[in-house]
Amino acid sequence: MGKLQDLFTQVRRAQSSGGIGFVGKNKSLSKPRVAALLVALNDFDAGVAESAVKAGADGLLFTWDGKDASSLETLQKTIEAAQSGNENLISGLQITGGWDKLERENVEHLKELGLNFVVIPLQAPARLLALKIKDLELVVSVPMREGDMYPIFIRNLTAFDNIAAVLLDFWLAGNVSTMSIEDVLHYRAVREAVRYPALINVRENISEDDAFTLTTLGVQAVILTTSSTGAKMNQQISSLREVLEKVHQDEKETTNNSGRG
Repeated sequence: MGKLQDLFTQVRRAQSSGGIGFVGKNKSLSKPRVAALLVALNDFDAGVAESAVKAGADGLLFTWDGKDASSLETLQKTIEAAQSGNENLISGLQITGGWDKLERENVEHLKELGLNFVVIPLQAPARLLALKIKDLELVVSVPMREGDMYPIFIRNLTAFDNIAAVLLDFWLAGNVSTMSIEDVLHYRAVREAVRYPALINVRENISEDDAFTLTTLGVQAVILTTSSTGAKMNQQISSLREVLEKVHQDEKETTNNSGRG
């Protein structure tokens, strides 16, 4: 089992000190959540990364444009600093450019930096899907596109065995909780087509109702993108974690009540 799948499984269980989701020495138990919580960081800043982990992030997702390889050495130090707060931390890198220059040795080097997964878009070279690098998982970003044939087109992605998960790059606009059933069905059609475990981007200040709606898409992790840093970012992470815990508890109670009926 890869680290991503292990994370998806563990977050739905209560964890004692030191397990996945453990965010502090004084916290003896991590409550189960409906999905894992990753935080997207634009900079390789060790202080910000450590702070995000202490606030409750299960993982971090960094961004690299594929241009300055020397900057990745800073990323390694950032990951090491963040892992001091959670040795089971999951770290990923979303590569936004320069894919044509990526060779096996380049990708293997990413694993040496402490990364557990990389995210590439549909525009990346297909040869990258053939790379099998131990302990470095591949995630493909799947955008939302209009058209009845799109779910059929994107379903072909399931032919590739090396994909560990997909990033649903939907960026749901407006208030997610006000989406109609028809709206959700369009997104769900794409979600069902890819079948892999799924991560989805969410913006700051997501509400409990928003989280309930997102669960209808069958996601295993949410990636919080925030423009804030410091105490405000930490509060957003903590609040989102609590929302994910609450949704899990409500789902559990609903299931239990249905069983008694």
